[in-house]
Amino acid sequence: MSYPPFQGSYSNIPAGGNPRQTEAWALTEAARRIADSQRPDASPEDFLIAVRLNWRLWTIFQSELASPETTLPLELLQNMLSLCNFIDKTTVDIIADPQPEKAGILITINRNIAAGLFNIPAEAAPAGDVPESGGADFSA
Repeated sequence: MSYPPFQGSYSNIPAGGNPRQTEAWALTEAARRIADSQRPDASPEDFLIAVRLNWRLWTIFQSELASPETTLPLELLQNMLSLCNFIDKTTVDIIADPQPEKAGILITINRNIAAGLFNIPAEAAPAGDVPESGGADFSA
């Protein structure tokens, strides 16, 4: 799975009307910002800004998951809420002791969730466009 190229501005924000693409873009963008802030020439403040941005994004997901209108199957809902809890705990740990190497797991999680969201669900894809497994290809 390849990710859309970053072009240095927000001109590549997905068009409205496709929440999966928007969420995938947001996760990819947050992962990119954290990775950029881990460079040796980046300031510690840039790193904390990127981590906090990611935390806000996951707080939005958590809020949506806790909504009574959610239609996710119970097991998926529980798994996602557990993941949100992990993101919360990891982020608090990073903010308390800002070491860029700790954020690698946040980047990996964001990229893997985004890869799944960038894939077209089997029921919406034309024949032949879905991997044989019928699910997300996390081999990237």
